Amino acid sequence: MSEKKQEKIKDIWIITREYDGLAGAGGVKDVCRQLAEALAKKAKVSVILPMYGFIDPQSSGFKEHYSFQVDMNYVGVERREDVLIWERKERKDKKNLTIYLVDAGRYSEKRAVYTYTAEDETENPLHVSGSGHYDYFAMNVLLQKSALNFMLYSGKRPDIIHCQDGHAALLPVMAREIDGIRHFFRKTGMVVTIHNAGLGYHQEVDDLPFAKAITRLPSATIGKNQLNGCFDPFLASAPYAIMNTVSENYARELRETADDELTGWLGHTLAGRGVTLQGVTNGINPEDFNPEKADILGIAAPFSPISGDLEGKKVCRQELTSLIRAKQLGHIRINGTLDDRPDLPLFTLIGRLTAQKGVDKLVDALKSLLPTDDGFQVVILGSGAKEIEKELITLTEIKENQGRITILLGYDEKLANKLYAAGDFFLIPSQYEPCGLTDYIAQLFGNIPIVHHVGGLVKVEDNKTGFVYKEHSAAALMETMQNVLELFRTDADHLRTIQKESIETIYNSYTWDKIMLRYMKLYQESFKLCREP
Repeated sequence: MSEKKQEKIKDIWIITREYDGLAGAGGVKDVCRQLAEALAKKAKVSVILPMYGFIDPQSSGFKEHYSFQVDMNYVGVERREDVLIWERKERKDKKNLTIYLVDAGRYSEKRAVYTYTAEDETENPLHVSGSGHYDYFAMNVLLQKSALNFMLYSGKRPDIIHCQDGHAALLPVMAREIDGIRHFFRKTGMVVTIHNAGLGYHQEVDDLPFAKAITRLPSATIGKNQLNGCFDPFLASAPYAIMNTVSENYARELRETADDELTGWLGHTLAGRGVTLQGVTNGINPEDFNPEKADILGIAAPFSPISGDLEGKKVCRQELTSLIRAKQLGHIRINGTLDDRPDLPLFTLIGRLTAQKGVDKLVDALKSLLPTDDGFQVVILGSGAKEIEKELITLTEIKENQGRITILLGYDEKLANKLYAAGDFFLIPSQYEPCGLTDYIAQLFGNIPIVHHVGGLVKVEDNKTGFVYKEHSAAALMETMQNVLELFRTDADHLRTIQKESIETIYNSYTWDKIMLRYMKLYQESFKLCREP
């Protein structure tokens, strides 16, 4: 498709629950911001998301813009909710980008994007820390209705509305099915991106009368779009939108393999309905994670893996070790100790400590590897399943492991950068992984990824831009870790080559300026469909 044809897309809206710099819980925040900024070089871009209680709009540069009410009926109860839209026009090279916040009572009472916090649990024991908000479905519906109503009331008829994950997947359905709205958006193309199709990520609802009341969708739409007894936003949106996942291989796994069981067979159900689920692998802005910009990233010293200058990386390792030993990590709970042994390879992991992320397999691998090889160290940052956290902490309490393994419970962005900068090898043992962004970030820091060869992680090429293993087991992970330990001890030059090649591959294939063009093709496809007779 020619560049000239792509330029027909002039006005794009992105609907999301996350946006980097404002609200985030995972990779969606990075994708939305970086994609929006890349698209703004080609078109006018607007992003709309909730104004959670932790967002201060005025200090973040927002101004009050527009207020209205949104119908949010419950079963047998007609009701409305007040909404105030805040606006921030981006400056400098992002002048075509505008961010909108949806200010409503339902959002302002939330202290985190998707789950209750420890503070919430203290106030109300029913709001268990780490559990999802009880009104998650209403939160999603309010965002989508607010976006549609705001565009309608202000006369903004975009070429494309790009809906991020299950939280926004019902917007195309409402835009095509609700009277008073569908005519206004009849020539607007719709795209839905599935960031995670795993069980628990669909934003489905099992209360069908409630789903009908609050969405105002026809009974037939609710009835025919159920998956495992629940109304599923992804299924409902399929007839009205171009759908994609965040990597080509994850799309293939959902369509063609038994791994789709992990989604409740969403991919196979879509395929059975004739839906083509496409794949666009996420990109990254490499300069956002360039270790030569030490001050911006909060790391101890600059270094350059692509040029082979790694002296600063040694300084970063020393700083991380010192902070852990001095227990100077603020709110982060430190478990275990770390000796100052820069001669030993350091394995790192950053993320949710869950079975989906494969941390259970890592626990078993470390139980076998730590007693048999005393020539490495491990630092893990994150939080997650209590039983996995407990097992990791137990490893740090074993006498022989003292000084060798540290578990940092919690999360802090600058601390994460310190781990990326200090580490030699970055572990990503995920059971499934739609795309993965941490492999990119680790590579840019010269922290070579070790990944389970699944989903979007297949972009890591074995022995070329990282190391891969294909069986999701502790034994396969441990064997790969043993192999890289041998390389560390015998062929450092080869590891330097991998560090350089992985970064070159990102610049050549995975910058958002390149990936954005793939999305422009999807937009063109959707734009064309809604204009056909």
